[in-house]
Amino acid sequence: MSVSPRIPVRFTGLLLVALTAALAVGLVSIGAVSVSAGDDADPTPITVDSSDDPTGVGPVAATQTGVSETEFVEPVPEEGDPYFETEAGDGSWISYVNPRDEYRTPYLGDASGKLCVALLNENGDPVVGESVPDTTVTVPTGEELEWHTNADPFVVEYPLTESYERPLDADQFGTTDDLPQGDGYLDSHCLEWHGLTEDETLEYGEVEIEGEDADDVDVVGYVQQAHDSWDSDGDPIEAAEPYEDTGGWTYHEDGSHGQAVVVLQLDGDRDVDVDDSDDGDDSSTDDGDSASDNDGGDDSADETPGFGSIAVLVALAATLLASRRA
Repeated sequence: MSVSPRIPVRFTGLLLVALTAALAVGLVSIGAVSVSAGDDADPTPITVDSSDDPTGVGPVAATQTGVSETEFVEPVPEEGDPYFETEAGDGSWISYVNPRDEYRTPYLGDASGKLCVALLNENGDPVVGESVPDTTVTVPTGEELEWHTNADPFVVEYPLTESYERPLDADQFGTTDDLPQGDGYLDSHCLEWHGLTEDETLEYGEVEIEGEDADDVDVVGYVQQAHDSWDSDGDPIEAAEPYEDTGGWTYHEDGSHGQAVVVLQLDGDRDVDVDDSDDGDDSSTDDGDSASDNDGGDDSADETPGFGSIAVLVALAATLLASRRA
């Protein structure tokens, strides 16, 4: 009569403990893979904050999907930066150097102002017009500013990054506890002036948009604030008003400053996916090898890796238990 070999009880127990631990590790790995696959499928656009440009050396492009153009992120210059100008002693305002800032000669008075254009993508984030190249935005200005080399009219050419030394120069919208104005990121392209009389009436006309892609840019409206420091605590889209309610202001004593921002927005008809990892190109499915190397949503994401090895471990454990009973 054959006799089944006996495996020492102590050895069998230790082996079972090891197999159980291996099984637990495998299940945890499966859970981690499942969570990762779920995260990859999330289409929510991603925005960035100051941590995405810790050095503050230049603009950062955010990764977004479902917009015509990705957000353009450029932190405001800090004190010591060549583009940092000054800050009010009472902390009520802050100023950055703008190459389009000019002083009238002869200097007629202390009236000053700023006229800006802000282009936003479909998410309401600032962009520089790379998706609408050769588009020109024109804001007519009156004879009060005909001496200004960037006025009469004020012309903005996209993309800003190819046309200007300083594409964005003002932080007009948003707030942060660290600054008296703005959220810490440049969002507008502006011209500035100084030296008008303090009873001058300044007028600007309705914005005009020209170019092959002009139909891809909508005029949201105008945000105008006169006679005081600029209040950046507001959303540019919600704060924008029709031209009929804006169009200029008349300076007066103790109210010698004024600003206006023309708010434009990409219209969203293009539906361009700017996330290169998920560009909707089906070419990867034509080649089995390239599809297996692609992390962008192929069928391999639905598989449960490591399950075969776990099944072998379970079977071995069952065999050992059966041998022990024999």
